[in-house]
Amino acid sequence: MAKIYVLQHHPVENLGTIADALEASALAWQYIRVNDGQPVPASMKNAGGLIVMGGPMGVYQTDRYPWLRDEMRLIEDAMKSDLPVLGVCLGAQILAAALGAKVDRNPNGKEIGWHPIRLGDSAIDDRLMRDLPATMTPFHWHGDIFDLPPGAVSLASSDKTPCQAFRQGDKTYGFQFHFEVTQEAVAAMAAAFAKELVRENIPADKMIAQSDEFIPRLTTIADTVFTRWASPIQGMS
Repeated sequence: MAKIYVLQHHPVENLGTIADALEASALAWQYIRVNDGQPVPASMKNAGGLIVMGGPMGVYQTDRYPWLRDEMRLIEDAMKSDLPVLGVCLGAQILAAALGAKVDRNPNGKEIGWHPIRLGDSAIDDRLMRDLPATMTPFHWHGDIFDLPPGAVSLASSDKTPCQAFRQGDKTYGFQFHFEVTQEAVAAMAAAFAKELVRENIPADKMIAQSDEFIPRLTTIADTVFTRWASPIQGMS
């Protein structure tokens, strides 16, 4: 079976509940731990799909992180090969940049913690987002935003971020927010990026405690979304 490549940029930003959906769909995956120096694959040959996870770096830091260009080339190869692509947080920003969109600091400030998003009209009949609640509260940890890539469809927004989710074609998706987080992941991110929480005056204990309220519903939504994302790969296997 063709594996799904998963590009990882920080140990605490892992697949989370995406792994549960892939496992339930009998799909295999392989982490490429870019943060540990593992090289980005040169192509998507023999792979079934591509997932690009989050991380603390910025898309515009290509001089410091030259592998960002390699990831964009791999995204382009995946799309040319008509394979499903999913970008999460930083991954969505890398995807947007690969598609020609501008990525920059959010002039409205950082969006960290539990904040509501609103689905757009285009989500009503979208393959992944149809039948989801019109508003929901996923987890966020980002200070950058991206323009909607040329030819892409905007699927969601929030008060601070005009484009929270988009679709390019029918198999490529970018989510600025985190559908996939678990309670363990929220706590791990709070510990790993504790200084940023202090700078932003965000109480870590309150953010972690809110997981009890939001994660049960979010997990149900995530299972639906990621199972739908994986369905074309199931058809290939």
